[in-house]
Amino acid sequence: MTGASNRDFERYDQVRKTHTYRLAEEDGDEFDEDYEIATLDFAPYLHGNSAEKAHFAEQLSEALRDIGFAVLTGHGVDPALYDDIHDCVVDLFTSTSQAEKMRFRARRHGSVSQGYFPLEETSDIHPDLVEGWVWCRRAFDIPQPRTGPFRAKDFWPRAEYERQCRRLVEAHEPLIKPIAQAIFQGLGCDPDIYDDRLTQTNFGLRLNYYPPMNEEQDRSGAGRLLGHEDVDLFTILPASRRDGLQVWNHHNQKWLRLKAPPGSIIINTGDYMQRISNDRLPSTTHRVGKPTDGSHRSSARTSFPMAVYVWEDETLEVLPGLGEPHYEPIKAIAFHTRSTSKFYGDDYAVEAD
Repeated sequence: MTGASNRDFERYDQVRKTHTYRLAEEDGDEFDEDYEIATLDFAPYLHGNSAEKAHFAEQLSEALRDIGFAVLTGHGVDPALYDDIHDCVVDLFTSTSQAEKMRFRARRHGSVSQGYFPLEETSDIHPDLVEGWVWCRRAFDIPQPRTGPFRAKDFWPRAEYERQCRRLVEAHEPLIKPIAQAIFQGLGCDPDIYDDRLTQTNFGLRLNYYPPMNEEQDRSGAGRLLGHEDVDLFTILPASRRDGLQVWNHHNQKWLRLKAPPGSIIINTGDYMQRISNDRLPSTTHRVGKPTDGSHRSSARTSFPMAVYVWEDETLEVLPGLGEPHYEPIKAIAFHTRSTSKFYGDDYAVEAD
């Protein structure tokens, strides 16, 4: 369905989204070369006093209210880990046979579609030139609610991939509460209001592999990753080695190319957060397009975002103190699966009891 726009699927949206955009990059798209997404030092919030924390929370809130994205340095994660995970992603997708990948074909577990997504089949609504693989909390040998012994072979083609990716999960999980606390503090809410929900909460670690595009693919109109909004509270995305991430600037209806410093992490708020913030923090559209240097024709690109959710039985409701609610309370499983039915088909949706 090349040439499709988000308006073709707006019936699935669970938060207000008023703009119109094409899902894949096309000739004629306008780009904003002037807007700069804020780059903020997270260290003062992690290690500073109350005044330093308040100042960072204000800065983060300003950035997220304006465009839904911010770039964080000073987060404490060793950049060498991101280099290791890049190599892991390349090895996983290039050394695992297609038959073995398809043994783990994605399907819904709880709220989230987990498993392998083949090239051009990340969703049902538009071809995109990326292979993806999603693992949620239950796919890792880490503390969690669990009904039985952990077995890596149930989720991974080789156990070594779980061990390597677990390092990334264990590095990012300690950032989840501080990021959420800073966001809530910037909204004027109790910073700790979600602490219980975010203790051993669910998440989705997605590994993306964008192979080099051949000439036919380059002409086809298929994007590397279609325009979308994340459905989560927020996403933790280490900066990629290759350009291509594009963010919608709702102020001027143009796209901007996000180029984050090596070793930094990109934070963006999703549909859960827009819902509970009563539309104060937008779930901003983004996509992966072609880098300006043409490297998509010769080089692979990887990314490994970690989407932060709450468990399926939690209720999403507007936070106190943010005015008359625009939305009714809703169970996370109903909210999540209704929203993502646009990608996976109407029968994906689950109605909460």
